[in-house]
Amino acid sequence: MSKVSSTRVDRLLSSMGYGTRKDIAHLARSGGIVFDQGEITDATVRIPVSADLPCHLRIGGKALDPLAGMVVLMNKPVGATCSHKEAGALVYDLLPTRWRRRNPAISTIGRLDKQTSGLLLLTDDGNLLHRISSPRSQVRKTYRARLARPLDGAETALFGSGSLTLNGDEKPLAPATLKIISETEALITVTEGRYHQVRRMFAAAGNFVEALRRERLGDLCLPDTLAPGQWSLLSEEEIALVFR
Repeated sequence: MSKVSSTRVDRLLSSMGYGTRKDIAHLARSGGIVFDQGEITDATVRIPVSADLPCHLRIGGKALDPLAGMVVLMNKPVGATCSHKEAGALVYDLLPTRWRRRNPAISTIGRLDKQTSGLLLLTDDGNLLHRISSPRSQVRKTYRARLARPLDGAETALFGSGSLTLNGDEKPLAPATLKIISETEALITVTEGRYHQVRRMFAAAGNFVEALRRERLGDLCLPDTLAPGQWSLLSEEEIALVFR
């Protein structure tokens, strides 16, 4: 039989951003921590830790936040920055405030620039972050681009050639696929994540991207029901879609 691990309540909740250990102790004394219908008044007690702990522990009348290892899918809005420290609107501002105090910290898996919207993943799982971000994984990223000028038809061959070298780069881009939707709209799928890559690719073809939205990572799609600025937690099955 496997041994169930346990942890002190104050240590767990402080690592999840609910406050300092002193804050947690005060919360416990005031009756704000309930485990399986019973109040925990001493925050130094240990409780068993398992994947279903959020179903058993309530903080201030609400279910416990997800434990470490969570993955968030966000529909990033235009104007938000994928940064912890830059001025202005940040993608982290769209999450519960206490999540910015979690340890391990939540970080974006890759970045979308300020003017790019769409599918963005955030996690506190460092191994998963590096696995998805690693060039070796060759995770497919699909973007919908709205362009300033009509496509001339030569872009598909250019992007798929494997010989396009962007200005300032030494190594050619890996082949990318282009699906033309209309004269000024297309879906482009890349397996790399170079700086402003999609915008620079269309610039190399003599065009300009007016709007850019990421719609897929692997086989994980941005849900139509998720409005800009909204987010949802992913299941293990949904995370696995990224690597298909």
